[in-house]
Amino acid sequence: MGHRKIANTPVEVTALGFGASGIGNLYRVTPAHDAQTAIEAAWEAGVRYFDTAPHYGLGLSERRLGAALRKRPRDAYVVSSKVGRLLVPNESPRGTDDEGFMVRDDLRRQWDFSRDGVLHSIEATLERTGLDRLDVVYLHDPDDHWRQAAEEAMPALAELRDQGVIGAIGAGMNQSAMLTRFLRETAADVVMLAGRYTLLDQSALDDVLPAARDLGKSVVAVGVFNSGLLSRDRPAEGMKYDYQDAPPALVARALAIADVCAAHGTTLPAAAIAFPHTHPSIINVTLGMRNPEQVMRNVELHRRHIPEGLWDDLRAEGLIRSDVPAANGPERGARCL
Repeated sequence: MGHRKIANTPVEVTALGFGASGIGNLYRVTPAHDAQTAIEAAWEAGVRYFDTAPHYGLGLSERRLGAALRKRPRDAYVVSSKVGRLLVPNESPRGTDDEGFMVRDDLRRQWDFSRDGVLHSIEATLERTGLDRLDVVYLHDPDDHWRQAAEEAMPALAELRDQGVIGAIGAGMNQSAMLTRFLRETAADVVMLAGRYTLLDQSALDDVLPAARDLGKSVVAVGVFNSGLLSRDRPAEGMKYDYQDAPPALVARALAIADVCAAHGTTLPAAAIAFPHTHPSIINVTLGMRNPEQVMRNVELHRRHIPEGLWDDLRAEGLIRSDVPAANGPERGARCL
């Protein structure tokens, strides 16, 4: 599996990444055995970038990921985690987490983008994972905390990066406008862009992607299925788009894109995974995976050849924006495999 470097840093990530929210029991319980064997399957397939966060399962994802990687050579893989949500004792537990994870709520999340909060969060993550270091650290969803995130958290991360404690730093969000500010106004090396450069939403072409290209910085793409609408060969009514029921017009558009994909001998989910790699600033697509079957499906989709003419036809039919760039260098077609 091809590797790409986070610009201006020593950190290299594989073109496909393992998103570890699912092994933190997102929406439903993932048995420990499934989590372990999912990571093993990803490793055997060549995946070497793993992304987690304290938020995912109130630390469960970090614990499971660390346990599964502990016997692997540390220099052979890259782990990213996040700061901004400290895990603190929950004085009023009700039994189950109320933020989408099927775990006990003995802990709760506390927003904190202060310098001390960042240092404490990283220390706690290292303790939960059992790792000696984190390769990449992102500010996690700082939408309502710009000032503290930009003026306290990012400088704290930059200091750790400059000391060689962390390899690369950045921010991850579901919006592109503030990620653009992080690239232009802070020391961020990379941003994790969720859902804003997909077959159904190319709004990142208006801000964060030009900024990344102008500044020589990097982008990791997540949420490329837009919460599920692009995850099947033939989308259907009732599927989700950005965590809500997909509007009929978007379902119809996804079906139209699926028809063009079929005419080119490929599928909608394979094209959805390949599409972000058409932009030269996007170095990785990370997908959520919770069991070996999901891992192998995602790896197989990632490896499929995507004819270059697909993007041309989607542009010609007005199904993606006309300013979507042609496939990028070695990523053309089969994406650097």
